[in-house]
Amino acid sequence: MSAIKFGTDGWRAIIAKDYTVDNVARVSSGTAKWLISNFEEPSVVIGHDCRFAGEMFAETAAMVLAQQGIKVYLAKGFVTTPMVSLGTLKQSASLGIVITASHNPPSYNGFKLKGNFGGPLLPEQVQEVENLIPDENDINLSVLRMDKFESEGQIEYLDLESMYVNHVEENFDMESIRNSDMNFAFDAMYGAGQNVMRRLLPDLTFLHCEDNPGFEGQAPEPIHRNLTEFSELLKIAEGNLDCGLAVDGDADRIGLYNSMGEFIDSHHIILLLINYLVEEKNMSGKVVNAFSVSPKVKKLCDVFGLDYEVTKIGFKYIAGHMVKEDVLLGGEESGGIAIKGHIPERDGIWMGLVIWEYMVKSGKSLDDLIQAVYEKVGEFKFERIDLHLEEETKQLIMKKCTAGDYQSFGDYTVNKIENTDGFKFYFDNDEWVMIRPSGTEPVLRTYAESSTTEGAFKILKATHKTIQNN
Repeated sequence: MSAIKFGTDGWRAIIAKDYTVDNVARVSSGTAKWLISNFEEPSVVIGHDCRFAGEMFAETAAMVLAQQGIKVYLAKGFVTTPMVSLGTLKQSASLGIVITASHNPPSYNGFKLKGNFGGPLLPEQVQEVENLIPDENDINLSVLRMDKFESEGQIEYLDLESMYVNHVEENFDMESIRNSDMNFAFDAMYGAGQNVMRRLLPDLTFLHCEDNPGFEGQAPEPIHRNLTEFSELLKIAEGNLDCGLAVDGDADRIGLYNSMGEFIDSHHIILLLINYLVEEKNMSGKVVNAFSVSPKVKKLCDVFGLDYEVTKIGFKYIAGHMVKEDVLLGGEESGGIAIKGHIPERDGIWMGLVIWEYMVKSGKSLDDLIQAVYEKVGEFKFERIDLHLEEETKQLIMKKCTAGDYQSFGDYTVNKIENTDGFKFYFDNDEWVMIRPSGTEPVLRTYAESSTTEGAFKILKATHKTIQNN
C-alpha cells in the first residue's frame, strides 16, 4: 500500500483509487494510536460533508476508533468542518475528524484532524499521527458493526448542526438580519452549508443548495471563475440583492459578491471584518495573516494600533497563534478567515454573517463600507494567475528567485523582497507581485496588487514575460 501523507490541510486522495475504506481504516488506526498515547480517556467527534460515500467512510473511522475503546460522537447527516471543530470544543473531545476534501474536485475525499481547542490540529501533532499510520490495514472491517457499538454506548450520535445553529443565535443579532430591508443570496456550491443556512435564514435567495455529490463536475471552491452563475444571479437582480455569500464544499472558506455581482476578494473581507470588530464592536487583539495577504491589512492595523504578524501559508500556522495568543483575526488569501469570539477555525458562514450584520447595523451597502476602508488604507485591486509549467521550469524560476536574480519585471523595479513562504517583490506606489510554487503540482502561483485591476494584470503580464523568457 502507498504511504499516506497529510498535506496543508489533511490527507486527500481520489475516491476508489487511493481513498478507499482500507486506507481510511489505516489513517483511523494511526489516529487511534495517537489518541491512546496522548489522552487517558480519549474521545473523538466525527463528521462528513456532502461528498460521495461520506457516511460510509465516517462510519469506517468511527468503528475503527470505537474498537480501540475510544468514545466516538458521530454526526448524523452531512455537516460543515466548522461544526465538527465547534463540536469538538463544546463536547470536550480529544480530537475532531472531518471526512472532507474541502474545495477539491468531486473525485476526491479527505481526512482532516481538529484539535481539542476547536481548530486545525497543530503541525507537529499531525506529523505524530502520520508517523503512526500502519503500512497496511490489518483490521477485519467485515466483523465490525455499527449497531453493536451504538448499543454498547461506544458510538453516540451528536446533532452538530443544531449545536452550531444555537451558537450562531447566541452570538449574532439574527433578528436584525432577518427583519432587515436588505436582501441576501447564498450559494452553497452543493456543499455542506446548505441545510444550516436554510435553518438560520429561510428567506434568502438560494443557489446550488441541493445534495449533489458530483457538484455538477466542478470543484466547490468559492472563487469567481467557479461562481459565474451566482454572479449573474446578482446582476440580474439589478440591485434587489444587496450581497451574495458563497462557501466551499465544507463551508470553511468564503466567497463574497456585491449587489452588482462583482467578486469581493478575501483581502477586502479581512479589512471589512477588522474595521467592524474594532470600530463598531470595540474589540482588540493581534492580527495574524498568511504571507499572501495584502500589506493593506498591516496598514489598517497601524491605523488602529493593532499588532500584526505574518505566517507561512496554511491555516494551521495561524491557528497556532490563535490558541496561544489574543488574536482578533487570522486570515488567508484563499478565503479562510477566523475571528475572536468564535473558534480558531476558518468558517465561511460565520464570516458572511458578520459582514451581513455589519451592513444591516450600519445601513450601508457593501461598496460604501469598502469605501470607508479605502479612506484609511487607499484603494487597491488584487489579482492572481496560476501558471501551469513544466516542473523543471518551475524549479528554475524558484532557483532564480532564491538567488535574487529578479531585480525588475519589465518597467517595475524591485525595491524590497520578502521570502516567508514564496517571494514577494515590492515596487513603488504600494504595488507588488508574489511568486510561489505549488507543493503538489507543476503550478506556479503569481499574485499582484495595484491601485486598479488593469494595473494588477499589467504587473502579472510583465512578471510572466520576465520569468518565462529567462
